[in-house]
Amino acid sequence: MARVESFELDHNIVKAPYIRIAGVETHETGAKISKFDLRFLQPNKDGFSTGAMHTLEHLLAINMRDHLKGIIDISPMGCRTGFYMIIWGSPSVEEVREVLVKVLHTVGETEVVPATTAKECGNFRDHSLFAAKIYASEVLSQGISLDPFKRIL
Repeated sequence: MARVESFELDHNIVKAPYIRIAGVETHETGAKISKFDLRFLQPNKDGFSTGAMHTLEHLLAINMRDHLKGIIDISPMGCRTGFYMIIWGSPSVEEVREVLVKVLHTVGETEVVPATTAKECGNFRDHSLFAAKIYASEVLSQGISLDPFKRIL
């Protein structure tokens, strides 16, 4: 059976919010791709509403790319507690946290969610900037740990 790194993580003992490297793959050419776990909410205790998560996905997808080069994708987790970010190279968790903090502050200042027309988005009706701002504020107030097993506060 194939190994899925996130299924091996004990979701009962992690302490969100945190950022962790969930894997690094190196191609035979030497090119590296890193996967980051950007966990906003405590697993099995909380979950984003779909509108909030969808809006955060749009805002992270655009704003994270303004600060970190080489982002391939930022996708919501099926459990609705955070996002996976896939990026070329091996940026540090400190660098990713610094950018995520900037972007979450930007979420709080956002007036319009980008790419929310039927042409640009496959579920354009399901967004909530109001809820996305609340979640961003809560994560910022808790602090984002670099250790998934220790809370900052």
